Amino acid sequence: MARQIQLLRTSLRPRRPVPGQGLLDPSGTTMRVRPADLDFYLHVNNGVYLQMMDVARSNYIADLDGYPLLRAKRWYPVVAAQTVSYRRSMRLGQRFEITTRVLGWDERVVYLEQVFTSGGQHCARGLVAGRFLERGSGVRVPAPQAVGLLGPGVVSPELSEDVASWARAVDVAHRG
Repeated sequence: MARQIQLLRTSLRPRRPVPGQGLLDPSGTTMRVRPADLDFYLHVNNGVYLQMMDVARSNYIADLDGYPLLRAKRWYPVVAAQTVSYRRSMRLGQRFEITTRVLGWDERVVYLEQVFTSGGQHCARGLVAGRFLERGSGVRVPAPQAVGLLGPGVVSPELSEDVASWARAVDVAHRG
C-alpha cells in the first residue's frame, strides 16, 4: 500500500523537470527499502519491485515535463507487458537507485529498461512494454505519436535482439 501512495503522489504532484532531459536520457530514482516492501524471507517482495518500477517511470515522465503534455491530450501510460530478472536481494533500510531509460519503440509500444542498483551492485533488471491510452475512450495512442509528444524529432534506436525477442515472445511487438 505504501508504494501505491508513493505512486499516487509522484503522479499527481510530480517532481520538477530536469532541464535539458531528453527522451533517450536515463532517469534516476533513489529509494530505500521499507518494512512494507519485505516478504516473509525479509527481502523485497517480487511484486513490490513492480510498484517501485511504476514510481520510477512516473519520475521519468516528470523529468521530461511530460505530465502537462499528456494531460492536455488526455493520454495516460499503461503497462502492456513486463518482466524482471533478479540478481541480488535487497533488504530493509538499503538505499538503491532505479535507472529508467527508453530502449526504443514500434507502432504499438515503447520499450523501457529499469535497472536496480545498490552500492554499485546490480540487483535487478526490468523490461517494460508500455503504451498510452486516451482517457475516457480507452483508445490506444500509437507509440510514435506519444513519443513525438514527449521527445519531438527523436528517432527510435534499434532494439537489441534480447528485447526484440522478448517483445515477440510476450506478443506486444508490432505485427506489421
